[in-house]
Amino acid sequence: MVPPLFPSEDGMTAILRLDHLSKSFGAVTVADALSYEVAQGEALGVIGPNGAGKTSMFNLITGTFGPDNGRVFFDGKDITNMSAAKRSHAGIARSFQVPQPFSGMTVFENAMIAATQSAGLHGHEAERFCLEVLEQTELLPKANVLAGSLTLLERKRLEMTRALCAKPKLLLLDEIAGGLTEAECKFLVQTIKDIHASGVAIIWIEHVVHALMAVVDRLIVIDFGKKIAEGEPQKIMESPEVKEIYLGIEADA
Repeated sequence: MVPPLFPSEDGMTAILRLDHLSKSFGAVTVADALSYEVAQGEALGVIGPNGAGKTSMFNLITGTFGPDNGRVFFDGKDITNMSAAKRSHAGIARSFQVPQPFSGMTVFENAMIAATQSAGLHGHEAERFCLEVLEQTELLPKANVLAGSLTLLERKRLEMTRALCAKPKLLLLDEIAGGLTEAECKFLVQTIKDIHASGVAIIWIEHVVHALMAVVDRLIVIDFGKKIAEGEPQKIMESPEVKEIYLGIEADA
């Protein structure tokens, strides 16, 4: 039986909750009492300067490493001490800033690994599902091509394909628009919009702000592992504090 979800502060159903999450490596703090929620089906954007702790936050959510303090709740359960593999099976999937496909395998084989190992699908069911996802991410014509021969845009699409083939309830995207041309970015944004429309919750870390703003419902800003702003995307981007910390524009006295 699927456990009940917990209500978020705004009355919606929260799929993820970070509760005062903290993590340091020596003198370097990558998460400083970080707290927020993501509603079921919501798209949350995350911005902040390089080294702010954004990717480390993803590592804490996926279980790559554990927190020093605080708790992680997902789908109604405390998963703070759950392994990364079990979190994947529970419905958390991610893409990486630098695509990491199995280069010697085909696009379809990469998708199948995610479908069988994370989603637990087998045989024809797994094959059909992978083909559906490849069509959604516009990689179906490349299904039998070796992943190592793909263009940057295609590798980023494969990152999303592999994540989606895990049948996630929560999809974590790490700077997936970085390095793309404007036209490539536009195609990628549309794919992410389609994923969002399907009901998958998304947390998207991105430096290409106009791409982020085209998709997300809410925005948070992180600096030195601490959440410094949260709210409606346009208002957040117009905040003097955000302009000073993130954009390097000095706020008025």
